[in-house]
Amino acid sequence: MTEPFSTYLADEAATLAVGKQLAQVLASVSTAKQDVSALVVFLQGTLGAGKTTLSRSLLRALGEQGAVKSPTYTLAEPYELDCGAIYHFDLYRLADPEELEYMGAQEYFDSAYLCLVEWPERGQGMLPRADVQVVLEKNNQRGGRQISFHGTGEVGEQIVELLRQNFAEMKK
Repeated sequence: MTEPFSTYLADEAATLAVGKQLAQVLASVSTAKQDVSALVVFLQGTLGAGKTTLSRSLLRALGEQGAVKSPTYTLAEPYELDCGAIYHFDLYRLADPEELEYMGAQEYFDSAYLCLVEWPERGQGMLPRADVQVVLEKNNQRGGRQISFHGTGEVGEQIVELLRQNFAEMKK
């Protein structure tokens, strides 16, 4: 089992750089996934922690040219990119996890290349297992944020290990 990987983000520029790194790693491992379901990334953290900023950077790095807005009110924003369909969920306003069933969310996870899910705890019991859990927390001592990546299963652990290697290379 791969240990979680954590790093410090001093500012928004650092968050954008991590989003780009994550996009590159996800693109490199997507073909290793044994089934046809989407890569699933849970984005966790308090309001203002940087979840949408990270998502925006990741989507831009994968080729999105248009506006990348938070799906707070729509619950899901679709993106059709060269790599495949990407769905960005924001479940903050979800009143009941069963609402995901009514909106046919399982179809998104079965047919997409990637599903990014902000506030996954609000959909507990109705969401598939995440390949990677990303946790963003304010760093009260230094300012900025702390970001942690936790892999689940073979693909998730591979993603976390590749992120760890990429960051080690960048520090050299």
